[in-house]
Amino acid sequence: MAYQGRAWATDYPDADYNFSIRLSELTKTGVSKSATGEPNPLIVRPGDDALFKCHFVMLYQAESLWFSDEDAARLRQYLLKGGFIWSDDFWGTYAWQNFEREFSKVLPQHRFTDVPSDHVIFRTLFDVKRVPQIPAINYWWGSGGQTSEQGADSAEVHVRGILDERGRVMVLSTHNTDISDGWEREGVDPAYFHQFSVNAYAVGINIALYAMTH
Repeated sequence: MAYQGRAWATDYPDADYNFSIRLSELTKTGVSKSATGEPNPLIVRPGDDALFKCHFVMLYQAESLWFSDEDAARLRQYLLKGGFIWSDDFWGTYAWQNFEREFSKVLPQHRFTDVPSDHVIFRTLFDVKRVPQIPAINYWWGSGGQTSEQGADSAEVHVRGILDERGRVMVLSTHNTDISDGWEREGVDPAYFHQFSVNAYAVGINIALYAMTH
């Protein structure tokens, strides 16, 4: 579908399971669970009626993102009714250009803007002074502790959003970082956990709480 495209399920399901557990432990948020007691994440498509019951939707791997006209119309309705979409784990110039182009179909009258570090979205529970650059654990191992997965082309983390007329963030992107790998890989390597996972949960829980309260 797109150059450099990767599977949307890169961080699923472990990131979803672990984040749901930590969200329920660190806040009073109720989390759906299966009959076996495990968190029960929902895979939702633009055409699903369940979309309009979701306060908080995550996208992964935006370099392979593509919306049909029907998808774009449904997502536009969802966002303007109060929905929230967060896109994480996409790196480099090509991925950003593709992501921005696809969301111009959804909200053609809106543009992405930088979200400042003092925005309330980073203060809902934890005091996050900046969104960290978190690499996939395999990249971190193989690169000797480097964090920019595409070298100079992804050296800087960008946090951008599309806001409605009242200033509410409808679409959030954490570009050139993999926050969700900090959740997915929390139990794999103690050094990775301490360096990345703690901050990843602070970012994620703040964003989730913002989405559910704004």
